[in-house]
Amino acid sequence: MEKRVYGVLGISSIMANWNADFTGYPKSMSDGTVYGSDKALKYPMKKMWENEGKKVLYIKSMKFSEKDGSLVPNSLKERYENIFGVKDLKDAKDSKEVLTNLMSAVDVKNFGATFAEAKNNFSITGAVQFGQGFNKYDGTVAEEQQILSPFRDGSKDSEKNEEAKNSTLGTKVTSNEAHYFYPFVINPLAYKELVALGVTEGYTEEDYQNFKRTALVSATAYATNAKEGCENEFALFVETDPEVYLPNLSEYITFEKGDRQNTIDISACEKILNEMREKIKSIEVYYNPYTTKLVSEGKGVQVYNIVTQKEV
Repeated sequence: MEKRVYGVLGISSIMANWNADFTGYPKSMSDGTVYGSDKALKYPMKKMWENEGKKVLYIKSMKFSEKDGSLVPNSLKERYENIFGVKDLKDAKDSKEVLTNLMSAVDVKNFGATFAEAKNNFSITGAVQFGQGFNKYDGTVAEEQQILSPFRDGSKDSEKNEEAKNSTLGTKVTSNEAHYFYPFVINPLAYKELVALGVTEGYTEEDYQNFKRTALVSATAYATNAKEGCENEFALFVETDPEVYLPNLSEYITFEKGDRQNTIDISACEKILNEMREKIKSIEVYYNPYTTKLVSEGKGVQVYNIVTQKEV
């Protein structure tokens, strides 16, 4: 692929929990700023690829333990052996074969990998790199819901334990509303050395289109109990010449809450891009016109409905 791609992906979270920390509350910095990690954005993409039957290496999968029959996660070695049909990775003497297999996994091809198993040690810097997704809505508040279980806690059974006679309580934590904006960059030259080694054809236009297709819908498609209410609401794709280096574009995008429609303003971002117009191949913006108003100069920008993916 003879270009670099810069962009921003926007995720809305309405009475949902896009990315929880270990306390169950939306992940935040020490100053209270709510944000989502890159892992939170990558996971729905990897899950969507897995559901489509593509090879995904770095995703949780389960097996029954041979020792006691309990359900346990696969190790990285076991996951590799399962998806690539390898009997035992320890018997793999050819590092080129292992690297070739790794680069055929769609998540590794996009996001890279750290692989240290059975004397095979590889660190692959991914062509696609995400930053952290900061919430740009200043009215975000965590909401804690008490949930009544239909069952009692059987471990507390005793004649004198009144608590055992009652149903157990659980807690669900959501944010009332949050709007995360993730910057990203795609550098196809990241695999230049691996191409020379003959283990991959490099990051291709087909790889980019697959990433783009998934990036536009994966958050909406991934509807778990905590993620139902999280949707793709914005995307910016800027295709440039290979030697162009742009700043973090999410810093130049603002979000404003409205009574009927919210506003996403990309005009400051466009000012930067207009200064480099001769080195930019295309600019595409996707947003939800049913919930959002887009503020844009519109010069040379192709605008699409993110729901229908038709041009606006």
